[in-house]
Amino acid sequence: MANIKKGENKFFVGDKEEDPLAEITFESEGSTKLVVDHTYVSEELRGEGVAQALVERMVSFAREEKKEIIPQCSYTKKQMDKHPEYQDVLSTQE
Repeated sequence: MANIKKGENKFFVGDKEEDPLAEITFESEGSTKLVVDHTYVSEELRGEGVAQALVERMVSFAREEKKEIIPQCSYTKKQMDKHPEYQDVLSTQE
């Protein structure tokens, strides 16, 4: 599985944060919410479960920080809805 690293308002795969092979980006909204606004996976990593791994890392981060996720990214929203085990960090605010 890909090595996921923490960057500035993102988790990413690759050697350089500014040119990642895959990433999930977010912004803090207040002190209790994380707005996930983008998920990207390069063609060379597609089909390997990297996007799902990024969402899982984001969910873990939200739990660690005791925050909720507002999924504005369509992929993240779909995964949050699909996985009942993520509901504890899914914000009711959209």
